[in-house]
Amino acid sequence: MAYRYWCGECSFKTPWLTESQGEQQQIEHYAKRHPGVPPGGHVEVDRRNPVGGRGCLQMVAIALLLLILAASCRR
Repeated sequence: MAYRYWCGECSFKTPWLTESQGEQQQIEHYAKRHPGVPPGGHVEVDRRNPVGGRGCLQMVAIALLLLILAASCRR
């Protein structure tokens, strides 16, 4: 899943990131723009867009290509 963190003090929002990356960016934003104010706002969740989910798909595609290559070389 992808997460977008919104600031509770201004219109800042993070890009779609992993949960830990978004949280870290929100903490850094509050430290820089709103010192002394605890991070707040809300979190938006995009269940359709898995961040970093392509790695597994790429591995499956490579394994499939290798399997097809091995099968075609076998005569």
